[in-house]
Amino acid sequence: MSISITANAERRFTVTTGDGVELAVREYGQRYADLTVVLLHGHCLRTESWTDVRDTLLREHPGARVVCYDHRGHGDSAMAPRQTYTLEQLGRDLHDVLDAVAPTGPVVLVGHSMGGMTVLTYVSQYREEVGTRIVGVGLVATAANGLADAGFGRLLRNPIIGVFQAAVRRAPRLMQRAKLLACKVFAPVVRTAEFGDRQVSARVLALAEAMHNATSIVTMATFLSSFKVFDRTDALPTLSTIPTLILCGSADLMTPPSHSIAMAAAVDYADFVQLEGAGHSVILEQPAQVTDAVARLVARASADRFDVESLALAA
Repeated sequence: MSISITANAERRFTVTTGDGVELAVREYGQRYADLTVVLLHGHCLRTESWTDVRDTLLREHPGARVVCYDHRGHGDSAMAPRQTYTLEQLGRDLHDVLDAVAPTGPVVLVGHSMGGMTVLTYVSQYREEVGTRIVGVGLVATAANGLADAGFGRLLRNPIIGVFQAAVRRAPRLMQRAKLLACKVFAPVVRTAEFGDRQVSARVLALAEAMHNATSIVTMATFLSSFKVFDRTDALPTLSTIPTLILCGSADLMTPPSHSIAMAAAVDYADFVQLEGAGHSVILEQPAQVTDAVARLVARASADRFDVESLALAA
């Protein structure tokens, strides 16, 4: 694993994972802050999806340090072998990123959609780090299991998904060209899936559609297999030991609120937040409210860490 630094206003890094894939990482705020917040984006998105939340968090909490990165096959990160497009690999990627850019000090992980599933996978893979290295977790518009049982996720069970994935494996370049055309044709469907029938700003729509269009058809299609069988309910009891935020939009058609309610019921003392009228792209639609919830999470994590350290010193 290696790391290279490019001088830039936002401090850009390249982290090379254990299997040799270069991930684009960005760091903001205080380089030597007491606590690091890592924001993980969703499927077919990139770090820019967190821009409004990140900027508000840094503006209102200037002492914070925020790290974002693009998952393999997304944004500015490198493409990877198709067989590595799994949530298990994303959990290992997150571990590599933390080792490179936050090797010491406490960390709060906040994931949206697939980013939340990555966090849950990481927690399951590295339980010993929860409560020591990982002092807080935020799960936004995501699920611990049953993605194919509710909302638009039921489409994962449709046989056409298997046909689509097979076509991508056989002719990825042809399917990529078809994807660009399909993105234009099905743009209204994408809007409905992410935003429902609510009015959202043209800027939000343009940003969401641009991020979807930029993602390779291979990346888009291959991760669907992981979603269909995803089940990390085993990680939820572990989150009872640290401050945990579970946030969703009431109008989310991709991961309906029932997923978040089920997770909140399995995590002791979870801060459950449902934002009225928000859809799956809640971090784009209501960034101020999301930031408020994340800030509470950070405050809880900081307070708990202070209490633990005080007890250790007293002992």
